[in-house]
Amino acid sequence: MIPTEPMIPTEPMIPTAIVTETGIDLCPDRTRVITRFFVPGREDVGPGESRAAHVIERILNLGERDVEAAMRDIDERFSHRHQALHDTFREHAAMVTSRLDPGVDLSTARRLLLGASFTHEYAIEAAALCNPSVVLHPQQDTSGDAAFILSVRGMGEGHRSSIGFRTGTVTATGTVTIDRPGPFPRTATPTPGLHQRAVFHAKLSQLADDRENATHVLNPLPPCFDDAELDARIEWLSADIATRRHTSTTIANLRSLAQSSYRVEYPISSHISERVLWPHAPAESHGMEDARFVRFIDECGDVTYYATYTAFDGTNVCQQLLETTDFTTFNVTPMAGAAASGKGLALFPRKIRGHYAALSRSDRETNAIAFSDDLCCWNTAQTIQTPNRPWEILQLGNCGSPIETEDGWLVLTHGVGPMRTYSLGAILLDLDEPQRVLARSETPILTPGNDRRDGYVPNVIYSCGALAHNDILVLPYGIADQTISVATLSIKHLLSTLRTEP
Repeated sequence: MIPTEPMIPTEPMIPTAIVTETGIDLCPDRTRVITRFFVPGREDVGPGESRAAHVIERILNLGERDVEAAMRDIDERFSHRHQALHDTFREHAAMVTSRLDPGVDLSTARRLLLGASFTHEYAIEAAALCNPSVVLHPQQDTSGDAAFILSVRGMGEGHRSSIGFRTGTVTATGTVTIDRPGPFPRTATPTPGLHQRAVFHAKLSQLADDRENATHVLNPLPPCFDDAELDARIEWLSADIATRRHTSTTIANLRSLAQSSYRVEYPISSHISERVLWPHAPAESHGMEDARFVRFIDECGDVTYYATYTAFDGTNVCQQLLETTDFTTFNVTPMAGAAASGKGLALFPRKIRGHYAALSRSDRETNAIAFSDDLCCWNTAQTIQTPNRPWEILQLGNCGSPIETEDGWLVLTHGVGPMRTYSLGAILLDLDEPQRVLARSETPILTPGNDRRDGYVPNVIYSCGALAHNDILVLPYGIADQTISVATLSIKHLLSTLRTEP
């Protein structure tokens, strides 16, 4: 009798997710430029003081014929690239006229040349266009197609990141189209925003400054207050400087925190794809990165669009919150708490058991769940997924806000494996108790192939959010921190590929 090997029970085969590439590739467009105020000698790098006085003196010494010729040349080369360019020149000229003798009378052409000399173009996508998220457009028709807004991270000179947009549609059968963006990208001038008292306390605590001075200023204020109310309380603190210590430090911290809340509004006549969210707060001075947009529905059925994004000041990162209902006006506020530290916070699209919920990666390597009562303070997080597969062995993270299905919350994830290779996977969470993982990917849904690996940061594919339309999952993703591609999947099939957790 021939001996036989003992039978080893095998696990049932789980199908691999079928990903359909749409053929859409969005590449950085170096011609998409905005105008920025520019002061010679105050560039981002290098030593030296402002050379504004010398520049102004040279402009004043030019003959009128040279001035007019210079402006004709500028108009010929730049007027087709920007709307209302002369308005920009006049605005920038007004910002430096304090250096002029009050008796100096500038001709129209010389004033415009002065403004042009303190203006430069910034190519918002010169280095990269990556890390997209996608949500339903606020305006839908009855065709059965779904209109959507795609957020993009643009990187330009100095690696500074801004948030831009594209629009598009997906049909019931999964055909995706992206519209050509508008020709005149633009930023908006910020105005002061509203502040959250709880956030101020939390942020000051991180700075070891949430003591008597902070209490004296903040506690009499309402939970939500504006700059005028804060300034009045700071005056009270200043008046009591003789009996207190470190008042100047607390005042400086309060004013710096206040700059993190602001509001920007764009003309309704501009197209969404022309609106660029540019860094304004000190915390985001070097970039606004990886916005994770979500269409949030409250208990009354009202819709608000939120986005969490990473603010970078050149050294530190923190989380900021964007809020809009129409993608015309945006409110920005800081977020606080241990669960909102670092990168990768993603909000759920509705409350769960009366609380806001979010995915967190505050420990920098695992996926976690956090809850909050006010959207801005996220104090603790519970780990729900740890790296245990080779393709995610270095760290895990989310790829945007969860998508609600009948079977649970579908969460797209990213895992980082050897050679710092990023791959996309998925987990399924319980609808009522999202801290419970019901199933997860055994193998990646998407991983960098030979044609999807090279770029600014090799071997990285990354998404900040997908969109469900019927059974179609529209998955935009960044390639090598350089370009953007779009794929589609069947949600039912994707769920069938997840292995149930014991």
